[in-house]
Amino acid sequence: MQSSSDLFPVALMSAEIRGDLTEDVYLLKPNNSSDPSVELAVTRLGLSGQETHRGIPVVLLHGSFSNRRFWFSPKGVGLGAHLARAGFDVWIPEMRGHGLSPRNQRYRHNRVADYARYDLPAIAAFVHEQTGQGAHWLGHSLGGITLAAALGGHYLGDDQVVSAALFGSQISRIYWPLKVPPVEWSGRLLLKRFHHLSGRRLKRGPEDEPIGLALESMRWHGLFGRFGDKERDWWAGLAEVQVPVLAVSAEGDMQDPAWACRKLLDQFASPTREFLCLGPKAGFAEAYGHVEMLISRNAQREIWPLVEHWLRELRLPAGVADASQPAQA
Repeated sequence: MQSSSDLFPVALMSAEIRGDLTEDVYLLKPNNSSDPSVELAVTRLGLSGQETHRGIPVVLLHGSFSNRRFWFSPKGVGLGAHLARAGFDVWIPEMRGHGLSPRNQRYRHNRVADYARYDLPAIAAFVHEQTGQGAHWLGHSLGGITLAAALGGHYLGDDQVVSAALFGSQISRIYWPLKVPPVEWSGRLLLKRFHHLSGRRLKRGPEDEPIGLALESMRWHGLFGRFGDKERDWWAGLAEVQVPVLAVSAEGDMQDPAWACRKLLDQFASPTREFLCLGPKAGFAEAYGHVEMLISRNAQREIWPLVEHWLRELRLPAGVADASQPAQA
């Protein structure tokens, strides 16, 4: 079968028309890591009849325990579908073992370090090849953390990233028990007994997560932990990143508090940095939660137009309140 790319093997898994939208699903086999079995599904959304007049590319990264359906439902509802109808060229990758991406041989060892160093650069290269231009990137939760890691590690080039938007993403929240070495060691020994964490059993989402992610997070939050891997300090690297950045938190998000989301934003050196905390204090209809900030009726009415405005103007609309909170440890 002929590849859809000159970069590495890419198969077109399906090409469907879903109402007013086109849905093309590609399967990428980058062969750029120590695990040659890695394959990544990437869905491209566009308007039916406009295939030769694609707009500005936007890459949407899902969070943990999730997949492409976070961005658009089978009925064509979601931020991804909204942006496609607004004329954007929407690309939705699924991380290793999520959705249409098959589980790789070393699935249980998958980490953000692998996503950031190998997978996102491959996705960026493919999108750039297909569109001829850099893309806006938007990540929710773990998707935003992965995007920050790729930027801080300098794995993504300036020609590949026009802007970055981070929704409910942070790595500064302190888990005090993990600062006690015996507690961390015991936790790691316990987790190593498992292959993965079940999203359905934990009531966190439709997908599983490899245990490697949990072990990596424990290392970040340990006594001498840092946001990075053995080779690079991603946190320090963010101080050299110049791309425009939007960080969004939510008043009702108990998982990723506003101050921690703001602290991640403040680490960027970007001249254009905007922060927004979604809730009544900023004039929004509700104190949005971690998921509701992007998936809810109010989000469809209030938040999706703000995202569209950011992607077009690289700034928030005039009059939108900055409900930021000062960064603190």
